Amino acid sequence: MPEYVIALDQGTTSSRAIVFDNSGHIVSVGQKEHEQILPRAGWVEHDPLEIWRNVQEVIGIALSKADITRHDVAATGITNQRETTVVWDRLTGKPVYNAIVWQDTRTQQIVERLAKDGGVDRFKHTVGLPLSTYFAGTKIVWILDNVQGARERADRGELMFGTIDTWVLWNLTGGTDGGVHATDVTNASRTMFMGLESLDWDDDILKAFDVPRSMLPEIRSSSEIYGHAESSSLLREVPIAGILGDQQAATFGQAAFDKGEAKNTYGTGNFLLFNTGEEIVRSKHGLLTTLGYKLGRGPAHYALEGSIAVTGSLIQWLRDNLGIIGSAAAVEKLAREVDDNGGAYFVPAFSGLFAPYWRSDARGALVGLTRFVNKAHIARAALEATAFQTREVLDAVNADSGVPLAELKVDGGMVANELLMQIQADILGVPVIRPVVAETTALGAAYVAGLAVGFWKDLDELRSNWKEDQRWERVIEPAEAERQFRNWKKAVTKTFDWVDDDVV
Repeated sequence: MPEYVIALDQGTTSSRAIVFDNSGHIVSVGQKEHEQILPRAGWVEHDPLEIWRNVQEVIGIALSKADITRHDVAATGITNQRETTVVWDRLTGKPVYNAIVWQDTRTQQIVERLAKDGGVDRFKHTVGLPLSTYFAGTKIVWILDNVQGARERADRGELMFGTIDTWVLWNLTGGTDGGVHATDVTNASRTMFMGLESLDWDDDILKAFDVPRSMLPEIRSSSEIYGHAESSSLLREVPIAGILGDQQAATFGQAAFDKGEAKNTYGTGNFLLFNTGEEIVRSKHGLLTTLGYKLGRGPAHYALEGSIAVTGSLIQWLRDNLGIIGSAAAVEKLAREVDDNGGAYFVPAFSGLFAPYWRSDARGALVGLTRFVNKAHIARAALEATAFQTREVLDAVNADSGVPLAELKVDGGMVANELLMQIQADILGVPVIRPVVAETTALGAAYVAGLAVGFWKDLDELRSNWKEDQRWERVIEPAEAERQFRNWKKAVTKTFDWVDDDVV
């Protein structure tokens, strides 16, 4: 009887394969970073072929470290950076262009063109999303309009589209030799094309975007056997049995299965998901309505999402662009050199502002500077930016749901920063709780795959795996937290309306 499940976690900066045992503990990890391609300001791309090579390599690393073979693996699950868009040739398997990453803002003119008839909320009732450069739909349009011959080839049925889960699944199950062209409901809900109620592609919206339906993958549940790894793979014949977009996977890995449960992931960006159960809740406060998960033939479960574009990537920016820290981990030590931010507030609207503002015309601002401010104050302001943005999203969730969250489960790479976690608890005024297994994104993908093949029997078994590691409570006075938050809100207004005809 196979004793393990493997999760393939294809993220914004790296690809990982993680082996989990039946208790949900990590046995081994294989990880490899890929190049961040930045052709010009606002453009972010990845090489899909590099990603696929890396996925294959990390599978080998993880199997080797665990000293196991494919015969020990019950199933494989996939989780992924969600809106990142790949278009490739059906016959050759070669991408027609680099993958356009979720952070990329080049499609603003396409957004504005589509918004002329009905505004940015033109399709929101159907798909739960505002028109934005964030989602995959406008990225497909850009490729079809700007890659020579792409639109004609798409109209002839020669091109395929997929978010990264689809790209990995198609290649893993054979590629041009019978690869499965499918996605799950959570990733489909990030394209602008899937109806929340129908769980199918919406033909009227496809017509408005001028995207051929023939390009799109089949929409399936999040937990079922889609196919098996092809013969040349180290996972040969292992069922590929689970797919969840990364934030939905983290929610599932946190065992937030039921209505009213939530989590916040601290990664390249931050993403707070609030489970609304089988009810579709359409936000009135700047959140997204999205799919949470769908297990096989079971009902769809929905969620409200607050998406923040820049959190962990701001720390990378301090390291790579400014050079004021030598590693991402060093930001905590530097920020601890001061007791506060010295009056400085950092709004990292590098890609505009996501929830709850949805202002693509915004750009980053560091405000409140005096000669007193030093690099330690800037480091602290960068950490506080993550906490303040999360507060804004949580306030929106509380307003939409009508039931304030009593605690916040957290995960992702940044939760190792204990100063940030304390700042977060101070700003929110509710307990912040970190689980023992913080790699909840990969764990969620493993869970849905394992459920599909009977490796885990039900959700109650998964709930029993969740264990608390540490919690943080507010230690500053509520009035001080509110003062800081008011100044943050003031700083945010300074980023508005920056992009105009003179700034592109």
